Amino acid sequence: MTTGGPGAPAPGRPGLGGYPVNLLVRGRRCVVVGAGRIAARKIEALLDAGADVHVVAPEIGAAVRAWLDEGRLTADVRAFRDDDLDEAWLATVAVGVPDVSAAVAAAAARRRVWLNSADDPANCSFTLTSVVRQGDIVVTIGTGGRSPALATWLRDHVRSEMGPEWATLLDVLSEAREELRAEGGSSEDADWQRALGSGMLDLIRAGRLAEAKEQLRSCL
Repeated sequence: MTTGGPGAPAPGRPGLGGYPVNLLVRGRRCVVVGAGRIAARKIEALLDAGADVHVVAPEIGAAVRAWLDEGRLTADVRAFRDDDLDEAWLATVAVGVPDVSAAVAAAAARRRVWLNSADDPANCSFTLTSVVRQGDIVVTIGTGGRSPALATWLRDHVRSEMGPEWATLLDVLSEAREELRAEGGSSEDADWQRALGSGMLDLIRAGRLAEAKEQLRSCL
C-alpha cells in the first residue's frame, strides 16, 4: 500500500485546523438550542464559566430542568426561532436534527454570533476541545475533530498525572513573580526553567512547601 508524503491529506474526516482561544463568556448571553444529554454537557461547561445561559428546546431533559428550577438558566420550551439569537454573544446547537442545526447556523451567521454545532463541523464557527483544569491551570486537547475518543483518552491521561500539587506550584511561582516585580526586578530575566526542573514539584507533592519555596529562591 502506498502512503502519501508529509503534505498528503489525512485519512478520514478532514482536520479542523483553527486558532485556539479561551472565550471569556462570564456574564454574556449564551444560547443553547437543545436540552438533551449532549446539550446538557455544553450547558454545564457554560454555567461553570459564568455564562448567562438561555436554552431553547421543545422538551427539557432532567439535568437541564434541575438547573432551570434552581434559577441557574432561563429557557423557552418550544422550537427554535431565528430571533432567539438576537441578543446572543455565543450559541450552541445540540439537537441531532440536520434541518434545525442548519437553521441555527444560518441565524448565527446573519448575526455574526459564535456557533458550535455538535458533531456538525461544517456549521461551526468554533470547536471545543477536551479540557483538564487544576486550579488556574488549564490544559486543552484537540484532534481537529478527527478523533474525539483520542482527545478523551489524552485528557484522562493528563488528568491522572496532574494532581493538586500543580495548582500549589502555580501559586508558589506566581507569588515569587510578584515579589520580584515588587522589588523592582524583572520577572522575565529570572531562570524559571531551571527552577521548574529543580525538583520543586516533588517537594510540594511530599508536603514540603517551605523547602520548595527555598529551592525556588535559590534558582532565581
